Amino acid sequence: MKRSTVLKITGEFTIFRAIELKQALLSDPPPLEVDLSGVTEIDTAGVQLLMLAKKEALAAQRELHLVAHSSAVIEVFDLLNVGEYFDDLMVMDARSKSHSRSPNES
Repeated sequence: MKRSTVLKITGEFTIFRAIELKQALLSDPPPLEVDLSGVTEIDTAGVQLLMLAKKEALAAQRELHLVAHSSAVIEVFDLLNVGEYFDDLMVMDARSKSHSRSPNES
């Protein structure tokens, strides 16, 4: 049986979903990538869970990459200045980027 290597998180990544998302992030076997393109809202509880997952991955000497950051994720990562902690390029999903632009931007 092939294990899933990508965990796609959609909707809110907040304290209200903390237990559900913690189980998914710290599952055995754990994901190798976390796709954040569908995250519509993230709070400090969500950031803390991502930091815990990254810490656990480093302790186990395995990789964990965050990919396709939504505009909501990038905004909070920038606000909290935690992007470097994850050591991943923060690349916004193209669909999220097109939706987050104002009509006056080119």
